[in-house]
Amino acid sequence: MTNSQISQSSPEIGPQSSPEIGARISDRDLPDHLVAAYREHGFVRVRGVLDPEEVERFRAGAEAFLAAHRAESIGGEVFRQLVNVWRRDPVVRELTLHPRLARIAERLAGVPLRIWHDHMLVKEPHSDTPTEFHQDQPYWPHTGGRHALSAWIALVDVPPERGCMTFLPGTQHLTGLRPQDLRDEEDLFRLDPSLRWLPRVTVPLRAGDCTFHHSFTGHMALPNRTDLARLAHVVIYMDAETAYSGAPHPVTDPLGLAPGARLDGPEFPRP
Repeated sequence: MTNSQISQSSPEIGPQSSPEIGARISDRDLPDHLVAAYREHGFVRVRGVLDPEEVERFRAGAEAFLAAHRAESIGGEVFRQLVNVWRRDPVVRELTLHPRLARIAERLAGVPLRIWHDHMLVKEPHSDTPTEFHQDQPYWPHTGGRHALSAWIALVDVPPERGCMTFLPGTQHLTGLRPQDLRDEEDLFRLDPSLRWLPRVTVPLRAGDCTFHHSFTGHMALPNRTDLARLAHVVIYMDAETAYSGAPHPVTDPLGLAPGARLDGPEFPRP
């Protein structure tokens, strides 16, 4: 199975014609049909979460931070990644702690949330390497949490050819798998062959749009075959009651936490 076989759209799954939500619509009132779509499919697209002025400001801030810290990025050929940028850059901090993002995330999750971490994800121009299908949650040293989800914010237009994401709807209910190899397109499907036959929904984003996806929802990102870097900022939210499992992770390794300790305090703020 190749990435060229991925369906580019599906009007039946996800909010393909959803109304915009942003500064001109009440931040408190996420339409019920978007909440229902998220809870059924494990992901949802929300248009216009950032208004154009915010997009320009946050994109400029992210680009400046990336230019100064590109050598520190991790991820290799799949993508460049800079983690916990909110702790180091005041402009990106405003984006990570943006109250509009947090209100939407908490409405979708249905539980109080904390920031797990943010990360800047960059696919460089003419990168033919996709990020293969995987779930996020198996990578995280969490226990006791009821819900975790990611807000994937497009800071540039991200059509399919620039590396937008493709989701496996309904897979948020699949738990207990080991972490998957982001470079191996067969790895998730070897773990559960039934997933191979699910519909695949590719979700292009305009700058300022955002997808929210459950931490167990299977997803991948297409290659970036354009002349422009794909610049996205991802805010990961976890249940405010989440505790540390004791497993290694770059975010928690320096903190000296004991297994079972709550992931709270200034490192993991309430948004």
